[in-house]
Amino acid sequence: MEELDGEPTVTLIPGVNSKKKQMCFDWGPGEMLVCETSFNKKEKSETVPGCPFIYIIRKDIDVYSQILRKLFNESHGIFVGLQRIEEELTGKSRKAQLVRVSKNYRSVIRACMEEMHQAAIAAKDPASGRQFSSQVSILSAMELIWNLCEILFIEVAPAGPLLLHLLDWVRLHVCEVDSLLADVLGSENPSKHESFWNLPGNTQTLTELELKWQHWHEECERHLQDGTFASSPRLESLCKIMLGDEAALLEQKELLNNWYHFLVTRLLYSHPTVKPIDLHFYAQSSLDLFLGGESSPEPLDNILMAAFEFDIHQVIKECSIALSNWWFVAHLTDLLDHCKLLQSHNLYFGSNMREFLLLEYASGLFAHHSLWQLGVDYFDYCPELGRVSLELHIERIPLSTEQKALKVLRICEQRQMTEQVRSICKILAMKAVRNNRLGSALSWSIRAKDAAFATLVSDRFLRDYCERGCFSDLDLIDNLGPAMMLSDRLTFLGKYREFHRFYGEKRFFDAASLLLSLMTSQIAPRCFWVTLLTDALPLLEQKQVIFTTEQTYELMRCLEDLASGRPVRGEPGAQRLQEDIENTKLEMLRLALARNLARAIIKEGSLEGS
Repeated sequence: MEELDGEPTVTLIPGVNSKKKQMCFDWGPGEMLVCETSFNKKEKSETVPGCPFIYIIRKDIDVYSQILRKLFNESHGIFVGLQRIEEELTGKSRKAQLVRVSKNYRSVIRACMEEMHQAAIAAKDPASGRQFSSQVSILSAMELIWNLCEILFIEVAPAGPLLLHLLDWVRLHVCEVDSLLADVLGSENPSKHESFWNLPGNTQTLTELELKWQHWHEECERHLQDGTFASSPRLESLCKIMLGDEAALLEQKELLNNWYHFLVTRLLYSHPTVKPIDLHFYAQSSLDLFLGGESSPEPLDNILMAAFEFDIHQVIKECSIALSNWWFVAHLTDLLDHCKLLQSHNLYFGSNMREFLLLEYASGLFAHHSLWQLGVDYFDYCPELGRVSLELHIERIPLSTEQKALKVLRICEQRQMTEQVRSICKILAMKAVRNNRLGSALSWSIRAKDAAFATLVSDRFLRDYCERGCFSDLDLIDNLGPAMMLSDRLTFLGKYREFHRFYGEKRFFDAASLLLSLMTSQIAPRCFWVTLLTDALPLLEQKQVIFTTEQTYELMRCLEDLASGRPVRGEPGAQRLQEDIENTKLEMLRLALARNLARAIIKEGSLEGS
């Protein structure tokens, strides 16, 4: 197992004294709950808690920044677009497209940085202003690193053009040079401007310097040896700078913002055709010369140095340690992987670096109430562990509204995540039952293909019918179709509603046959038989004989079974049957059945005689 690069940072929780109290914590997918406990091994526990709060510690707080959310949203589109065009990219067009994608990422960072800068200026309290300014610095460093990686790893600039790219890189990130140059050139007499001699390199002549460097170098060296500028220290100093004299450059150290500004200036005047393979040598010596042993390199210095050494994995590792979230390393690694630069690097626990970082970033997005939708696509493009991770995270999304639940459900259905679909439908069905929305509950239980829950909801429908004498959600019950076969109780509910429809349409013979089949097929719950027999009364009292002799005998048998309270295996309600039967209803049913039997015998005898 790899060793830690350093001690992990300590997170102080306000109001919690971990030296006197033991802590209780519980891990979650993106956060941790922390609280004090009253347990103490050494001393007797205090009766009054020192901190009566439960704290939520989040590992990635950047997802809650409104401005950074724009960064996440914009970069998501670039990421998905890159995955989709990957198969179409070949040869030179591939390299050009990858450079374009990299520039798109950088433009998003810069736009976000500009908005953060404006927020820092407009901040009403100093604390917010400092926080925004800190974020500006982080975003600036991210764009600086990304730009250098773009030059070295994606564009792969050769000797010659490499220095031009590095000059643009420094100019883009060292704004003071451009602003100073604009002030000097904008004055009436630039040569007499107070900052004229403070310009370490006039960027207006960079191309000319590159083309004629050898000639100028020889000219400067000859003039310096001849003492041409001995009478003018500033001109002599400028001549030394043109020759790339390190001591002369370091004398102007206060005009150079940092060591990599010094590096590019040094290369411009001494090695304008530097080869990529030699960059690390000049970078290391420039860092050592610029710092001069007075201070240690910062994390940003280490990252840039790793890039100049063409150590991609060290760049990613250092960025992972230094930056506060996974956005940067996840997207940069993905882009470098598309450049075929990370194919040989697998992590010791199975997944490759690209997938590991994308999984971590997507997990952080799932901690946010709306950004989780972006995380789905990142999981989709992780072929090894993405599917499993998505299944685990999507089950933890709080289904606070039905609209959100439908979004989650649609995502699961599109990816054929059967178990998750069933789980979500069950949750929604349970919520609907608690809110007494039986139609919605039945619909969700059918969608979940949950026979047990469908039976429960069907029983609620039947109970409501017994209490109110009518059905709710008729449209749903009338259009169950094949779904009614999910459970026997649901089948009974659908068929019983069909019986009422036949009766309402005066299709009495169809209604009588269906009613009898519901009772004799054992599909109807026994506790509902008295209701079914009562429903038969209007049919028994019709002028026309509806039930045949055989059907009447079946009804009589069912009535006597009901009256005798014969227990039926597996039905816990059998013992309460006597409580459900009213003597008046029994007598009315017996009388009606006897009268119908007599009429049916007479009718059938007359038909046989004729």
